[in-house]
Parts: sequence; structure tokens; C-alpha cells
Amino acid sequence: MATTVQVTFDCADPDRLATFWAEALGYKKQDPPQGFDSWESFLAANNVPEALWTSRSAIVDPEGNGPRFFFQRVPESKTVKNRLHLDLNIGGGPGTPEHERRQRVDAALERLVRLGATVVRTVEEPMEHFVVMQDPEGNEFCIQ
Repeated sequence: MATTVQVTFDCADPDRLATFWAEALGYKKQDPPQGFDSWESFLAANNVPEALWTSRSAIVDPEGNGPRFFFQRVPESKTVKNRLHLDLNIGGGPGTPEHERRQRVDAALERLVRLGATVVRTVEEPMEHFVVMQDPEGNEFCIQ
């Protein structure tokens, strides 16, 4: 049996980061458990203190193929570079003409900046073009 993978982000604002990454990845916020019309009703039914209701969020691939992303509030802020980051391969891959890959990356860059990301740097190497970015809480990721 294969192991299921979940990607977890420690963060200050789980809902904001979940919203950003759902848009960035084409995911959706996870629906509440069956039998509940909202997460609030589920949490209330399970006696979770209201102060904790915004301490977590999750997004899922609407087609059920990709991993679940979980966002949990932590007290400390991010202070150093990530040792692990996501690469968003949106350019179309090696078989796609370079000018098309570049157009796709540039369009994604503009969309992600509108969502709250920032550009760290653009990397140009032989047969390689990618952009290092940060999400709204400073977590690094690349688009290529």
C-alpha cells in the first residue's frame, strides 16, 4: 500500500494562506465532513473552542489526484529560507517551445503577484527560465 502525502505549512494566517495556495494550484478549500453544512457547525458539534476555529485550514485537489495541503497556525514567524519548497511546473515542460513556456510563466507570475506573492528573482540559464517567488507569508516557491 502506498503512503499518502500531505504537505503542511506552519503559518500565521491559515485561511489567507489556504486561499492563496488554492488559487495558485487550482485547488479548493476542503469541504466539511459529510453531514455538516460548514466547518463551523462541525467544530461546534465537536466542542472545539471557538478561539481555535481559524487555527487550521486545508485545500484539496478537486480531481482527487494531488496531495492535500494543510495550514496550521503557529506562534513563531518565519525567519529563514525554506529547506523545502514547491516548484509549480506551469510552462508546459521540455517539449514546449521556449517562447510558449516563457509566456505561461510570465502570465502565472502576474496572477500570483495579484494574489499576494512577491518576486525574489528571475533565473536565466541555458534552456531554463524560472522565477523564485514568496507566498504572502514569505515561503519560497518557484514557477517554471
